[in-house]
Amino acid sequence: MTKLKIVVERNVPFLEVLDSVADVVRLPYGEITADTVRDADALVVRTRNRCDASLLADSRVKFIATATIGTDHIDLPWCAAHGIEAVNAPGCNAPAVAQYVFSSLMRVINRPISSYTIGIVGVGHVGSIVERWARGLGMRVMLCDPPRQRAEGGDGWSSLDEIAARADIITFHTPLTRSGDDATYHIADESFFNSLRRAPIIINSARGPIVDNAVWVEALEAGQCGAAIVDCWENEPQIDRRLLSLATIATPHIAGYSLEGKQRASQMALDALCSHFGLPALHIAGAVPPPPARSITAATALNGYNPLDDTAALKTDPTAFESLRNNYRLRPEFPEAVEG
Repeated sequence: MTKLKIVVERNVPFLEVLDSVADVVRLPYGEITADTVRDADALVVRTRNRCDASLLADSRVKFIATATIGTDHIDLPWCAAHGIEAVNAPGCNAPAVAQYVFSSLMRVINRPISSYTIGIVGVGHVGSIVERWARGLGMRVMLCDPPRQRAEGGDGWSSLDEIAARADIITFHTPLTRSGDDATYHIADESFFNSLRRAPIIINSARGPIVDNAVWVEALEAGQCGAAIVDCWENEPQIDRRLLSLATIATPHIAGYSLEGKQRASQMALDALCSHFGLPALHIAGAVPPPPARSITAATALNGYNPLDDTAALKTDPTAFESLRNNYRLRPEFPEAVEG
C-alpha cells in the first residue's frame, strides 16, 4: 500500500510520529504552493497558509488540519464542495491567550485589578476563561456575545454599546467573519471608538481586522481610549508602524503560543487525520497538557509571563515580525492557583 504524503508547515511542532505512517514533507509556509502540494493527500498548516482553489484545485488533497483555532485562512465552502475535509483545533490555545490578557493588564493598570470593569466581546473558548479568571480576581464583568445570547437567553448579557460606555477594559475574543448579522470585521470601527466613555484599555488578541487599526491610531492620539494592547494586527506582517509606536504592549501574534497550547493543537490535528484516513491512533511525545487553571492570582498574572520583553523585541525591529513569531520560545501556561 502506498504511503500517504502529508505536507506539514514546518513550524507546527510535535508531529514527528507522522513519519511512521506517511511520507512527510516539512516546508516553510511560503513554500507551500500549488506545485508542492499537487501530489499530497493531506496538509497540516497554520494561519499564514491560505487554503483555497488557487492552492488546491489541481491537487489530490482530501484533508486539511490547521493547528490553530481560526479557520478564516481556509475557504471552507470551496473545500466542502470539492470533498476536502478541513478541521481546526478549537480551544487549543485558549488558556495561553487568557494568560496573555492578564499578564498584559498587570503591566498597564495603575490600581488594584479588582477595581476594574472588564468587557469581554466574544465569550467562547478564550472569552469564557477570561471571564472565569476575571470574576475570581474580583473584577466586574460585562459579556457581549450576540450568538450565545440568542441561543441561551437569560440575563447577564451586554451590548457592545453598553460595554463601550461602562467598561474600563475591553478585550476582543471573536472569530473573524466578514458577513452576516454577527460579522466581526471592523467591529471596533469609528463609531465604536466615538462611543467610548471611560478611555478604556483595549486588547486585541483575536484577529487583526476585528479592530480598524487606522481608526485605533486616531482614537489613541485623540485620547478616546487608554493603553493599547495589540497582538493581532491588520495586514500582518506589514503592521501599522503608528499603532506599533503608540501601543503600550505590542507583540507579533504570539498570545496563544504556549507549550501546552501547541501540544493540544498538534494532538487534535493527529486525531482528526488518523480518523479521516483510518489510521491507528497516534500520540505526540510528552505528557498530555492539563486543563486550564480554574483560577489565578494577581501575583501569578504578574510573574508568570512578561509581554514587555516581546514588545521591546518587536518595537526594536518591526521587520522581524515573522521571525519573532516563528522562532518564539514557547512559554508554560499559568498553574492552578493555590488556596491558603
